[in-house]
Amino acid sequence: MLTFNENHNIELKLIWKDEYLKHICAFANSNGGSVFIGIADDGSVVGIQNCKKLLEDIPNKSIQSIGIYVDVRALSTEGKDYLEILVDTASIPVSFKGVFYIRRGSTTQELKGVELQAFILKKLGKSFDDLPVHRTTIKDIDEKAVKKFTRKAINSNRISSDSISDKLTRCFN
Repeated sequence: MLTFNENHNIELKLIWKDEYLKHICAFANSNGGSVFIGIADDGSVVGIQNCKKLLEDIPNKSIQSIGIYVDVRALSTEGKDYLEILVDTASIPVSFKGVFYIRRGSTTQELKGVELQAFILKKLGKSFDDLPVHRTTIKDIDEKAVKKFTRKAINSNRISSDSISDKLTRCFN
């Protein structure tokens, strides 16, 4: 008898509901994974009746709602049909109905606030240091802090002293 267990890359569902697109979104934003339709929470195969229709509907709904392609496979064991929806990791942030989800352990969680900002920056290959600070001028920079940092960089041979001294003088004068 075939059995499954939910984990960081497997989600089990008895039947298909469009709200499960959030699990597909979460897998795409995380490390990929599979959503199985026709599998009970205890991991046993219970099967589904509308397998052929879902083979067409789910990929279409995924591309229309989330903007990603998924591979849907019809499987069978002990005369019971079930589906596996295979989701690859997306290279860009993916949302479902404007909400971003990720996978943590065996749960799908909504990202909000600072965590969402950090996630989007990371997915885009950026960091906090890459962000501009609007409405600032050179007067907002602490000259002592810059000079201290520069001395440390020179002392650790990360920059040469002759390439920086003229630039610092020009910035603060």
